[in-house]
Amino acid sequence: MSRFGGYFPRIVFTGANAPTTVERFPRGEAVYYREHALELGVPDDAILVEPEARNTGDNITLSRQLLEARGIGVKSVMLIWRPYQQRRAYATCKKLWPEVDVVCASRPLPLDEYIESIGDVDRVINMLVDDTQRISLYPEYGFAVEQAVPAHVIDAFNGLVDEGFTARLLKQ
Repeated sequence: MSRFGGYFPRIVFTGANAPTTVERFPRGEAVYYREHALELGVPDDAILVEPEARNTGDNITLSRQLLEARGIGVKSVMLIWRPYQQRRAYATCKKLWPEVDVVCASRPLPLDEYIESIGDVDRVINMLVDDTQRISLYPEYGFAVEQAVPAHVIDAFNGLVDEGFTARLLKQ
């Protein structure tokens, strides 16, 4: 029987830093999460660390390369991401690693608590607007598979852009 109740024989922590995490995790996100997992009792030999990724595509590509280099075959992955980034993470993984089954999950975190953890409501809204734009644009750039975006989400996105939440938008 594999580890973690039969669900996860390996855990890959991936990531250097993001603008919102560099102060919290100066040695990188992957390093911090590995250390935290060890504190929670996860066996060290079940953990792999990929500390170089600087974006979602890197997270997927470099994790895949790490697993392949170790001879670890993968049929399915569970991506643990921020709640608002799950759709983009899923679409990126399906583009870059189409042969695996993908599910996404996140820590249940109400929006107000997430805003409090970041400490800046405008920054969070800009991040949400940014991610929504990328869900639509990244397939055009070849970074992700296409996904349907409901009309009410597009309307909300446009309304927030009209209100000036454009700090993180890609130039088109």
